[in-house]
Amino acid sequence: MQPNHFIFADLSTYNPNKSMEFYASIFNWKFKNEYDYQTAYLGNQPVIGLYETPEKFKQLKMPHFWMSYIQVNDVEKTVSLARTLGGIIELEQELDYFGKVALIRDPQGAGFTVYEGNYLVNTRTKAKENTLVWNDLHVSDAKKVLPFYQGIFNWQLHKISDDTYHIFDDKERHIADILEVPNFYKGKYEYWVCTFGVRSLSKVKQQVLDQGGTIIHTEDHRVLVSDDSGEAFFYLKEV
Repeated sequence: MQPNHFIFADLSTYNPNKSMEFYASIFNWKFKNEYDYQTAYLGNQPVIGLYETPEKFKQLKMPHFWMSYIQVNDVEKTVSLARTLGGIIELEQELDYFGKVALIRDPQGAGFTVYEGNYLVNTRTKAKENTLVWNDLHVSDAKKVLPFYQGIFNWQLHKISDDTYHIFDDKERHIADILEVPNFYKGKYEYWVCTFGVRSLSKVKQQVLDQGGTIIHTEDHRVLVSDDSGEAFFYLKEV
């Protein structure tokens, strides 16, 4: 276990069957229903999760979105710190087979899930094709959330350019980034973005388009895209 590290991600979608078809075609994932929750596998290894957006959130017109999971030692302590530092707790629960989770929004509204338990395995890799390889926070004003993340996760945040901060853990390992992104690219929401590794960026970009997805922004070594919902954003990076 690596406390205060990203370990997993799942997709909230209005149409699970359609989303599974999209991602299976892009990443060659196979989905298995477990406890009314779809888990994607690459061979025998779990990769991500996928579930249908609850009806109450559909009524609120919540978008399709990717959720990043962060392992913690103590969910209750993390929730208490988050409240003190201006976060919003959307959900806190304990499941017998799964462990403890809490869905938290930072002071600017970006959501993430903290997890305490042993059921979830760490599915993030350093550079494996068709897996989660990185996480970034897209925000309008990073300074408004820096104290929050430093306070609840003991992260060290180093500014490396006008719009980019590197996130380091307490052992000085680079584990994620914070990016200030114009709304023209990111839309009106603040959110954590997942990056998935691919073997051929040009090939997978075309597959995204062929399956109804959208190319949003191209960088030097990766590209920001949305799936066929037009709302769930993620990066593709050549590995």
